[in-house]
Amino acid sequence: MEAWTALIQILDATIRVSVPLLLACLAGLYSERAGVFDIGLEGKMLAGAFVGAAAAATAASAAFPGAAWLGLCAAIMISVFLALVHGFASITNRGNQIVSGVAINFIAAGSTIILGQAWFRQGGRTPALSADHRFNAIEIGTLRSYVDSFTLAFPGFPAGAAGESSFVWLARGIWVVVAYPFQLLFGTLGYLLAWVLLGVDAVVQYIPFVSDVFRELILGHSLLAYFAFTMVPFTWWVLYRTRFGLRLRAVGENPGAVDTAGISVPWLRYRAVICTGLLTGVAGTYLAVSQNAGFVKDMTAGKGFIALAALIFAKWKPVPAMFACLLFGFLEALSIRYQGLAWPGIGRVPVQFINALPFILTVILLAGFIGKAIPPRAGGVPYVKER
Repeated sequence: MEAWTALIQILDATIRVSVPLLLACLAGLYSERAGVFDIGLEGKMLAGAFVGAAAAATAASAAFPGAAWLGLCAAIMISVFLALVHGFASITNRGNQIVSGVAINFIAAGSTIILGQAWFRQGGRTPALSADHRFNAIEIGTLRSYVDSFTLAFPGFPAGAAGESSFVWLARGIWVVVAYPFQLLFGTLGYLLAWVLLGVDAVVQYIPFVSDVFRELILGHSLLAYFAFTMVPFTWWVLYRTRFGLRLRAVGENPGAVDTAGISVPWLRYRAVICTGLLTGVAGTYLAVSQNAGFVKDMTAGKGFIALAALIFAKWKPVPAMFACLLFGFLEALSIRYQGLAWPGIGRVPVQFINALPFILTVILLAGFIGKAIPPRAGGVPYVKER
């Protein structure tokens, strides 16, 4: 029974730590399938994490409803902005895509620390977020509380606090009005889904082991985690079953043929980098507003580069990319659980070695143990329109 519990805990941790890797990997998939190599995934995730946490903390201090959602919107906006900067440098100006991506990484790594210290005076950190202002895990208790307290009543124009500026009061009121239709839609859907999940739990709780899998692996994660895994079949459908996906794959293989068909190559590639910015923004928000209670220095810790390795390992396909990210996440979960423990016949393994396991696997896989991975033929090559 102890072995089963340990296995469930490791798999649960694997899913949690795989989410930012999966989102960043799918983000790179859109970009690189369109022929734009993006080594700046790390920087966009880091910027999204900082801006998302900063916006959520600021909104929480000003009593904005839905501070976590406001942080998510801010993170997506900054990540999309950096993605457009990368697109402007590499698509419009035909610059070196690797140099542009590295520059974004450097800018994000330095500016997040400087701005964090200037704004919050906490050594580059953002203020800690309470549970009410984060994306929390969806558990049985959470579902019951949501069902019991479910309401779609319009919150009304918020009353101002003592000494509060009229600008903050007006901004909070506008946010309430704008967010209410989304609260109406997603609140109703969430209420119906909560009843379904409670019904499933009522059935499986009497089945040994199945209840553990349902409560720990299927439930127990934040909304952003479910979004990440939902994006895998959605990305497959977009790439292989839509006109946009067909054109996206074509522009990464033969942009000249796409241009001959009367389709704008730059516009297609810009749409691909916008998708990249959106997903990296969600990944950054997950790190800072869901998995953690705020931003800390260099909290991405190389996840953007590991996501690139997973993308190559998966040969630029969405479903294999998910399993590659789960593999890297499994190693990271093992490193977290077993660091500092004594192994039979070996003794105490240094913590640094355990923590380096995901990066060691990255090097081994990229050294040639993954078979022949052929990137899109036009990847990294600026397109010059023929005249």
